[in-house]
Amino acid sequence: MDLELTGRVALVTAASKGLGRATATQLAAEGARVMISSRGAEQLAATAAEISAATGAQVEHCPADVSDAADLARLLRETEERLGGVDVLVNNAGGPRPGGFDALDDAAWQQAFELNLLSGIRLMRGVLPHMRAQGWGRIVTIASSSIKQPLDNLLLSNTYRVAILGLAKSLAIEFAPDGVLVNTIGPGRIATDRVAGLDATRAEKSGMSIEEVRAQAEKSIPLGRYGTAEEFGKVAAFLVSGANTYLTGQAFLVDGGMVKAL
Repeated sequence: MDLELTGRVALVTAASKGLGRATATQLAAEGARVMISSRGAEQLAATAAEISAATGAQVEHCPADVSDAADLARLLRETEERLGGVDVLVNNAGGPRPGGFDALDDAAWQQAFELNLLSGIRLMRGVLPHMRAQGWGRIVTIASSSIKQPLDNLLLSNTYRVAILGLAKSLAIEFAPDGVLVNTIGPGRIATDRVAGLDATRAEKSGMSIEEVRAQAEKSIPLGRYGTAEEFGKVAAFLVSGANTYLTGQAFLVDGGMVKAL
């Protein structure tokens, strides 16, 4: 299937590794010109070079902290200067810290708000004028399976991931007449550093080994295993592609059937 992404400009945040990197790789392989961003400049540069070498695509990189308004403004400006207006936005950010209600003070709530909600608002505000003017645009936010079912000890994620879902649904309705499609993806237990860290935290609290924690988690997944970042990236690439012409305002889980909610 031709995803009709050749020559499109894609901006992918938090893309030096994990789900962001996998998505950027898929977009580059489909012919998009890609800007990737993350906080760590050295790893980001290496990732850009590796994706470009593997796909032959133009892959630019710009270090930025998505929770910092000035950084995001610079990222958007440099993307336009190097590649042109953004046709595809993959809104991604690291997960907020774990913890229940008693463990989270005002500073934790504010930090998670800026990282996982306000960052997406700022990015969408920056790319939507170009998308609307040309009558075509694709936005996908990488969230969490908590958009469908709350996760234990992840109150910040349960709160702000659902907020971004509400934002995406609202924008999908508002900007559908402009040809802009907006969707959300919730990854389940995908084999990334983030999930490995959560497994390690759970192992420490429960007294189990990391291997035992993972084996227990895999039993809750009908497909019986953790997903791969590449599997996730393929779904994301389709949703932001020209091949997707009628899916908007939706929340998709890539979780191997783990979440039981309808």
